[in-house]
Amino acid sequence: MNPLKSLIESRHFERVVTALIIINAITLGLETSSTVMAHYGALLTTIDKVVLAIFTLELAARCVVYRLSFFRDPWRIFDLAIVAVALLPATGALSVLRALRILRVLRLVSVVPSLRRVVGGLIAALPGMGSIVLLLSLVFYIFSVMATKLYAESFPEWFGSMSESAYTLFQVMTLESWSMGIVRPVMEDHPYSWTFFIPFIVLTSFAVLNLFIGIIVSAMQEEGESAASDERSAMHDDQDKILREIRALRQEITQLQTTLRANS
Repeated sequence: MNPLKSLIESRHFERVVTALIIINAITLGLETSSTVMAHYGALLTTIDKVVLAIFTLELAARCVVYRLSFFRDPWRIFDLAIVAVALLPATGALSVLRALRILRVLRLVSVVPSLRRVVGGLIAALPGMGSIVLLLSLVFYIFSVMATKLYAESFPEWFGSMSESAYTLFQVMTLESWSMGIVRPVMEDHPYSWTFFIPFIVLTSFAVLNLFIGIIVSAMQEEGESAASDERSAMHDDQDKILREIRALRQEITQLQTTLRANS
């Protein structure tokens, strides 16, 4: 087996990469403190450059080992994109890219298997979530039109237009200051406005958003079952390989015994 491939696929190597990602995350967080940068800025910058160089060498080694198959794995492409952003010159118009260096922390997602399963579950849930988003959009559109027609004259700052109504209803949906901040003031002029807001909250905060949670949980459960099935299949293949080797060893022993008997 290729020694370089054995190295990059070893658990010790993965642990070292994980430790470097965590160290890099800490140093990038410390760089946001002017006091820390005043005392240890040069050290933190050096650590950042060393870690980036190691990440670059790691990806280069993976490219050498896997060649074209490197680009067939979406997680390797993900790692490559994150490191490539950090390699771009963060000067002039691209100075904003300095803030994007923190994206290197996302490499933990590709390194830690449990995080990969979570992300895989979220991606698998996207088709179902699209239907929920469409349903939520329809609910928002209907209630925004109603709110604008009902309350625009009394509360133009909240319901003066459809966009303002939609934003206000979004605040109500998140349950952030919805009662004392919005609904009770509206009820002072429109006593029966609770018949509008309560159904909206029930539909959005308690019904539709719980559908999001249900779809995500279901997708993650399927992802976990798929991973468990793959592990069982791999174990079964290993067992079959071991059994074949045992049978071959028995045959060799039988042949050896036969040969020894013949010679004796």
